[in-house]
Amino acid sequence: MSAERLRALEAAVVECRRCPRLVAWREAVAAEKRAAFRDEEYWGRPVPGFGDPEARILLLGLAPAAHGGNRTGRVFTGDRSGDFLFAALHRAGLADRPVSVRRGDGLTLHDCWITAAVRCAPPANRPLPAERDACARWLRAEVPLLPRLRVVVCLGGYAWDAALRLLEHPLRPKPRFGHGAEVDAGPWTLLGCFHPSQQNTFTGKLTPDMLDAVLARARALAGQSSGAGAPSARSDASTSAA
Repeated sequence: MSAERLRALEAAVVECRRCPRLVAWREAVAAEKRAAFRDEEYWGRPVPGFGDPEARILLLGLAPAAHGGNRTGRVFTGDRSGDFLFAALHRAGLADRPVSVRRGDGLTLHDCWITAAVRCAPPANRPLPAERDACARWLRAEVPLLPRLRVVVCLGGYAWDAALRLLEHPLRPKPRFGHGAEVDAGPWTLLGCFHPSQQNTFTGKLTPDMLDAVLARARALAGQSSGAGAPSARSDASTSAA
Protein backbone atom coordinates (compact mmCIF):
# COMPACT_ATOMS: atom_id res chain seq x y z
CA MET A 1 0.00 0.00 0.00
CA SER A 2 2.79 2.48 0.85
CA ALA A 3 4.52 1.79 -2.48
CA GLU A 4 1.29 2.45 -4.37
CA ARG A 5 0.71 5.71 -2.54
CA LEU A 6 4.30 6.76 -3.13
CA ARG A 7 3.84 6.11 -6.85
CA ALA A 8 0.72 8.27 -6.84
CA LEU A 9 2.61 11.03 -5.04
CA GLU A 10 5.44 10.79 -7.56
CA ALA A 11 2.99 11.20 -10.42
CA ALA A 12 1.67 14.38 -8.83
CA VAL A 13 5.13 15.77 -8.02
CA VAL A 14 6.51 15.47 -11.55
CA GLU A 15 3.57 17.42 -12.98
CA CYS A 16 3.89 20.34 -10.54
CA ARG A 17 4.17 23.85 -12.08
CA ARG A 18 3.39 25.85 -8.98
CA CYS A 19 6.45 28.13 -8.92
CA PRO A 20 6.86 30.11 -12.18
CA ARG A 21 10.51 31.06 -11.56
CA LEU A 22 11.54 27.47 -10.88
CA VAL A 23 9.56 26.12 -13.83
CA ALA A 24 11.21 28.64 -16.17
CA TRP A 25 14.69 27.90 -14.83
CA ARG A 26 14.50 24.10 -14.87
CA GLU A 27 13.12 24.10 -18.41
CA ALA A 28 15.64 26.65 -19.69
CA VAL A 29 18.52 24.58 -18.29
CA ALA A 30 17.05 21.45 -19.87
CA ALA A 31 16.82 23.16 -23.25
CA GLU A 32 20.23 24.88 -23.22
CA LYS A 33 22.13 21.99 -21.57
CA ARG A 34 25.73 21.88 -20.48
CA ALA A 35 28.20 21.16 -23.28
CA ALA A 36 29.29 17.89 -21.67
CA PHE A 37 25.69 16.65 -21.80
CA ARG A 38 24.54 18.17 -25.08
CA ASP A 39 23.60 14.76 -26.52
CA GLU A 40 21.49 13.79 -23.51
CA GLU A 41 17.80 14.40 -22.95
CA TYR A 42 17.33 16.35 -19.73
CA TRP A 43 14.57 15.46 -17.29
CA GLY A 44 13.64 19.14 -16.77
CA ARG A 45 10.79 18.49 -14.32
CA PRO A 46 10.36 18.25 -10.55
CA VAL A 47 12.38 15.37 -9.12
CA PRO A 48 10.59 12.90 -6.80
CA GLY A 49 12.07 10.98 -3.91
CA PHE A 50 13.10 7.35 -4.39
CA GLY A 51 14.31 4.27 -2.58
CA ASP A 52 12.91 1.61 -0.26
CA PRO A 53 9.27 2.25 0.79
CA GLU A 54 10.04 0.31 3.99
CA ALA A 55 13.02 2.52 4.80
CA ARG A 56 13.88 3.38 8.38
CA ILE A 57 16.39 6.02 7.23
CA LEU A 58 15.53 9.13 5.21
CA LEU A 59 18.24 11.27 3.59
CA LEU A 60 16.99 14.79 3.03
CA GLY A 61 18.75 17.28 0.77
CA LEU A 62 18.10 20.83 -0.44
CA ALA A 63 17.09 20.53 -4.12
CA PRO A 64 18.13 18.85 -7.39
CA ALA A 65 21.19 20.27 -9.12
CA ALA A 66 20.63 22.02 -12.46
CA HIS A 67 22.81 19.53 -14.36
CA GLY A 68 22.47 16.70 -11.84
CA GLY A 69 18.98 15.67 -10.79
CA ASN A 70 17.39 18.10 -13.26
CA ARG A 71 19.22 16.20 -15.99
CA THR A 72 19.01 12.61 -14.73
CA GLY A 73 15.54 12.66 -13.14
CA ARG A 74 16.76 11.41 -9.78
CA VAL A 75 17.88 13.41 -6.78
CA PHE A 76 21.61 13.36 -5.95
CA THR A 77 22.35 11.63 -9.24
CA GLY A 78 24.68 12.68 -12.02
CA ASP A 79 27.03 15.09 -10.27
CA ARG A 80 30.00 15.07 -7.88
CA SER A 81 27.79 15.42 -4.81
CA GLY A 82 25.91 12.29 -5.80
CA ASP A 83 29.12 10.41 -6.54
CA PHE A 84 30.35 11.18 -3.02
CA LEU A 85 27.02 10.28 -1.41
CA PHE A 86 26.31 7.01 -3.23
CA ALA A 87 29.82 5.73 -2.61
CA ALA A 88 29.18 6.26 1.10
CA LEU A 89 25.75 4.62 0.95
CA HIS A 90 27.35 1.59 -0.68
CA ARG A 91 30.02 1.39 2.02
CA ALA A 92 27.27 1.58 4.63
CA GLY A 93 25.29 -1.24 3.04
CA LEU A 94 22.42 1.08 2.10
CA ALA A 95 22.97 0.88 -1.68
CA ASP A 96 23.85 -2.09 -3.86
CA ARG A 97 26.42 -0.16 -5.91
CA PRO A 98 28.71 2.85 -5.38
CA VAL A 99 27.73 4.76 -8.52
CA SER A 100 24.41 6.24 -9.65
CA VAL A 101 24.11 7.43 -13.23
CA ARG A 102 20.48 8.30 -13.82
CA ARG A 103 16.88 7.38 -13.13
CA GLY A 104 16.22 3.73 -13.96
CA ASP A 105 19.86 2.57 -13.92
CA GLY A 106 19.02 -0.32 -11.60
CA LEU A 107 20.40 1.17 -8.39
CA THR A 108 18.80 -0.43 -5.33
CA LEU A 109 18.58 1.23 -1.93
CA HIS A 110 18.21 -0.84 1.24
CA ASP A 111 16.36 0.58 4.25
CA CYS A 112 16.89 4.07 2.83
CA TRP A 113 14.80 6.73 1.08
CA ILE A 114 16.30 9.86 -0.51
CA THR A 115 14.41 13.08 -1.20
CA ALA A 116 14.75 16.87 -1.19
CA ALA A 117 13.06 19.79 0.50
CA VAL A 118 12.57 21.52 -2.88
CA ARG A 119 11.82 19.39 -5.94
CA CYS A 120 12.93 21.71 -8.77
CA ALA A 121 16.45 22.92 -9.47
CA PRO A 122 16.62 26.54 -8.23
CA PRO A 123 18.85 29.26 -9.71
CA ALA A 124 22.14 29.45 -7.78
CA ASN A 125 20.82 26.60 -5.56
CA ARG A 126 18.76 29.17 -3.65
CA PRO A 127 14.98 28.73 -3.56
CA LEU A 128 12.98 31.76 -2.55
CA PRO A 129 11.06 31.51 0.75
CA ALA A 130 7.76 31.39 -1.16
CA GLU A 131 9.08 28.54 -3.32
CA ARG A 132 10.30 26.68 -0.25
CA ASP A 133 6.90 27.01 1.38
CA ALA A 134 4.99 25.99 -1.76
CA CYS A 135 7.13 22.88 -2.18
CA ALA A 136 6.87 21.85 1.49
CA ARG A 137 3.53 20.22 0.72
CA TRP A 138 5.31 17.38 -1.07
CA LEU A 139 7.59 16.55 1.84
CA ARG A 140 4.67 16.74 4.27
CA ALA A 141 2.81 14.25 2.08
CA GLU A 142 5.81 11.98 1.52
CA VAL A 143 7.11 11.40 5.04
CA PRO A 144 3.89 9.83 6.40
CA LEU A 145 4.05 7.31 3.52
CA LEU A 146 7.26 5.87 5.01
CA PRO A 147 5.70 3.90 7.88
CA ARG A 148 8.95 2.52 9.34
CA LEU A 149 10.84 5.81 9.32
CA ARG A 150 13.02 6.28 12.40
CA VAL A 151 15.91 8.55 11.38
CA VAL A 152 16.15 11.65 9.18
CA VAL A 153 19.67 12.50 8.02
CA CYS A 154 19.67 16.19 7.10
CA LEU A 155 22.28 17.02 4.46
CA GLY A 156 22.92 20.65 5.29
CA GLY A 157 21.24 23.34 7.34
CA TYR A 158 18.49 23.94 4.79
CA ALA A 159 17.35 20.32 5.07
CA TRP A 160 17.63 20.51 8.87
CA ASP A 161 15.23 23.46 8.95
CA ALA A 162 12.88 21.72 6.50
CA ALA A 163 12.73 18.64 8.74
CA LEU A 164 12.04 20.74 11.82
CA ARG A 165 9.15 22.43 10.02
CA LEU A 166 7.51 19.02 9.59
CA LEU A 167 6.98 18.64 13.33
CA GLU A 168 3.48 19.18 14.65
CA HIS A 169 4.90 20.76 17.79
CA PRO A 170 8.01 22.89 17.12
CA LEU A 171 11.00 22.24 19.35
CA ARG A 172 11.93 25.11 21.66
CA PRO A 173 14.62 26.26 21.70
CA LYS A 174 15.20 25.44 18.08
CA PRO A 175 17.98 22.85 17.77
CA ARG A 176 21.05 24.16 15.97
CA PHE A 177 22.35 22.41 12.89
CA GLY A 178 25.84 20.98 12.96
CA HIS A 179 27.66 18.01 11.56
CA GLY A 180 26.90 15.11 13.86
CA ALA A 181 24.12 16.99 15.65
CA GLU A 182 21.50 14.59 16.99
CA VAL A 183 18.02 15.49 18.20
CA ASP A 184 15.13 13.35 19.38
CA ALA A 185 12.32 14.97 17.41
CA GLY A 186 9.56 12.68 18.66
CA PRO A 187 8.50 10.66 15.64
CA TRP A 188 12.11 10.24 14.53
CA THR A 189 15.68 11.26 15.34
CA LEU A 190 17.31 14.07 13.37
CA LEU A 191 20.96 13.71 12.42
CA GLY A 192 22.93 16.61 10.96
CA CYS A 193 25.49 16.11 8.21
CA PHE A 194 27.37 18.65 6.13
CA HIS A 195 26.05 18.68 2.57
CA PRO A 196 28.20 16.65 0.14
CA SER A 197 28.70 19.65 -2.13
CA GLN A 198 32.01 20.08 -3.93
CA GLN A 199 32.63 23.14 -1.79
CA ASN A 200 32.57 20.92 1.28
CA THR A 201 34.18 17.75 -0.08
CA PHE A 202 37.00 19.43 -2.03
CA THR A 203 38.00 21.54 0.98
CA GLY A 204 37.86 18.66 3.44
CA LYS A 205 35.00 20.12 5.43
CA LEU A 206 33.22 16.83 4.76
CA THR A 207 35.39 13.73 4.38
CA PRO A 208 34.36 10.16 3.53
CA ASP A 209 35.08 9.12 7.11
CA MET A 210 32.82 11.87 8.45
CA LEU A 211 29.92 10.81 6.21
CA ASP A 212 30.51 7.15 7.02
CA ALA A 213 30.23 7.93 10.74
CA VAL A 214 26.89 9.70 10.29
CA LEU A 215 25.47 6.82 8.24
CA ALA A 216 26.70 4.29 10.79
CA ARG A 217 24.97 6.25 13.52
CA ALA A 218 21.78 6.40 11.45
CA ARG A 219 21.80 2.63 11.04
CA ALA A 220 22.39 2.11 14.74
CA LEU A 221 19.55 4.45 15.69
CA ALA A 222 17.20 2.85 13.16
CA GLY A 223 17.87 -0.58 14.61
CA GLN A 224 17.50 0.58 18.21
CA SER A 225 14.24 2.36 17.51
CA SER A 226 12.47 -0.23 15.42
CA GLY A 227 13.70 -3.49 16.87
CA ALA A 228 13.32 -4.88 13.36
CA GLY A 229 15.33 -7.61 11.77
CA ALA A 230 17.23 -7.44 8.52
CA PRO A 231 16.21 -4.49 6.33
CA SER A 232 14.19 -5.03 3.20
CA ALA A 233 15.59 -4.25 -0.24
CA ARG A 234 13.69 -2.23 -2.84
CA SER A 235 14.89 -0.66 -6.05
CA ASP A 236 13.92 2.65 -7.59
CA ALA A 237 11.68 0.63 -9.91
CA SER A 238 9.43 -0.20 -6.96
CA THR A 239 8.29 3.41 -6.91
CA SER A 240 8.11 4.00 -10.66
CA ALA A 241 11.56 5.55 -10.72
CA ALA A 242 12.64 3.63 -13.76
